[in-house]
Amino acid sequence: MTSLVLTLIGDDRPGLVSAVSTPVEQVGGSWQRSELTRLAGKFAGVVLVEVPDDAVTELARRLAAVEELHVQVEQAGTPPATAATWRLDLLGADRPGIVAEISRALAEHGVGIDELATEVREAPMAGSPLFEVAARLSMPADAD
Repeated sequence: MTSLVLTLIGDDRPGLVSAVSTPVEQVGGSWQRSELTRLAGKFAGVVLVEVPDDAVTELARRLAAVEELHVQVEQAGTPPATAATWRLDLLGADRPGIVAEISRALAEHGVGIDELATEVREAPMAGSPLFEVAARLSMPADAD
């Protein structure tokens, strides 16, 4: 079996997940993990699938035929060794540059961001919008 990462983006409409999962099934593949979302009228996601070695080209051909959805097919990589997985939850006043500052600080310490979800939400009691971060982080194996 070959592990593939599919990246998807296009205008949101009903049936997009089916339009991607059906070709995976048709070539004898298995949907392993996904992160899919609709944001500002767009549909985007990352999917990990396993397909028979001889089905990679056929899957790519079938996915290229999905209308109104750009799908990129790539061989899955090998994740770096990690010592631990941490969860980071932050909530504070929103301001420009907050994601750049947080990600830069993590990168300087060799910490990888495995998952990142952010949201700006109204907070009438706080007087200004709040910025919320939920992340799953990978600490390097040689971290102290």
